[in-house]
Amino acid sequence: MATNLKHGGRLRPVDLARGHGLSTQAVRNYEDAGILPAADRTAHGYRTYTPLHAHALSAFLALVPGHGHRTATSIMRAVNQGADEEAYRLIDESHAQLLGDRRTLQAVEKALRDLDATAPAGAPRSDHMPGASDGVFIGTLAGELGIRPATLRKWERAGLVRPRRDPLTGYRVYAEADVRDARLAHQLRRGGYLLEQIAPLIDQVRAAGGLAPLEAALQDWRARLSARGRAMLAGAAELDAYLRQRG
Repeated sequence: MATNLKHGGRLRPVDLARGHGLSTQAVRNYEDAGILPAADRTAHGYRTYTPLHAHALSAFLALVPGHGHRTATSIMRAVNQGADEEAYRLIDESHAQLLGDRRTLQAVEKALRDLDATAPAGAPRSDHMPGASDGVFIGTLAGELGIRPATLRKWERAGLVRPRRDPLTGYRVYAEADVRDARLAHQLRRGGYLLEQIAPLIDQVRAAGGLAPLEAALQDWRARLSARGRAMLAGAAELDAYLRQRG
């Protein structure tokens, strides 16, 4: 926290702003939002701050990377209103969300490992029905996964699989990518995930062009979760310093 004390420990808005790489308007906005305690005013109506405000600003800026701007604002507003328990609850919710995100990542990684272990070699086999030379029909795929055909139809309505219709028979035909998506959905459902939670993950696989390119995305996801956890630690340290300074 780099600030230059002025006028017997008092800080002007510009002093607080420069010490944190902000504009004076940003400092005023933060005060108006409750992120900073209310400033004192001079006889001429100018705002004056103290080292306590500098600690508050440092705490807020440290909280943002881990909790996001909105939650960091709510945390600081609660603290400045004396509602410390509400601030702790908000912090706990952020940690719970991070834990949930970690568990989701672990579930996806496990599903992909299981998928590699159980997927048959080569392209999906035909069930020797007309028009199925480049895919499998619903009964065959359901049997391989150990589920009912009705389940696959439900997954189709949820957007998890997108089989084409055979032009001669009208039957659903699942191509290689559809089989992949169905197997991934099956693994995630076994892990307890809801269809609405699985759909975005399937979309990521499609956007990546398959499972292999998704590994880079998973590594990036893992790194971002680690960075967020580290940022939460830094934010907690700065908030603790502010609470100690506040007394």
